[in-house]
Amino acid sequence: MGWFKQLMGLEAPNATPTASSTPISGPLGLAAGKQVTFDATLKLLLDGHSAVIIPGSQQIWSFGVVDLGQSNWLSRCYMNDEDYWLQVHTSGDVAGQVESVILFNYQSCVTINSEAELRRLAGPESLIGLPTYTHNGVEYHREWGTESGQTELVAMSERVSNPDESYSIEHHSMLYARDTGLTDRREFLLFSVEEDAEGSVSLSTSLGISLYTTDLNTF
Repeated sequence: MGWFKQLMGLEAPNATPTASSTPISGPLGLAAGKQVTFDATLKLLLDGHSAVIIPGSQQIWSFGVVDLGQSNWLSRCYMNDEDYWLQVHTSGDVAGQVESVILFNYQSCVTINSEAELRRLAGPESLIGLPTYTHNGVEYHREWGTESGQTELVAMSERVSNPDESYSIEHHSMLYARDTGLTDRREFLLFSVEEDAEGSVSLSTSLGISLYTTDLNTF
C-alpha cells in the first residue's frame, strides 16, 4: 500500500540486526506460552479511578519487541484473550532494567482501506495528534510531541513471534495520558496505525493503566 507510507511521510525505521534475532523472551520472565496473573486487589483499587479492566489469568500467545534506540526497548505480550496486551519498557537490554509496565485493553480496531479513510481517522482531518483528546467523556493529554497544534504520529517497527510464525508490524502511534489520583498509576490512551507484512492497514485504540512489577506474576 504505497499510499500509506507516502501519507505517513516516511518509511519505518531500520531494524537493527539484534532486533530481528531477539529470542522470544523478555523481562519479568515474560515469553510466549507463559501464564500471567494479576493482583486480585487491583480491580477494587482501580474502581472509580480507571476504566481499564483487569483480567484473570492470561496466557501469552505472541511476544513483540520494539527497538527504541539508545538501549531502550518495548516488550509487548499479546494474550490468548485478544482483549488484553501487556507492555514493558526496559533499558540496557530487552530483559534489562524495567522502566515501566502498562496493561492495555483493546478498545477497537478498524480496518483502513484508503488514503481518505486514513486522513479522516488518524491523519490531518482527525483529532489524533492534538494536545488533548477526549475519549468516552474523559480528557487525556498528549505525551509525544511539543507542537501547539497537531503533531505527527511516531513511527515504530515491531518484530513479533509466536509458536506458529514470526512477522513484522509497522506502527505509527500517538500516546495520551491522564492522572488517576492514585500514586504512580496513570491511565493511557494509545492510538496506533498498523501495517502488517501483507500491507493491510488498521487503526487500533487501546486503554492502559500503569502497573508495578509486583502487580503481576509469570509462570
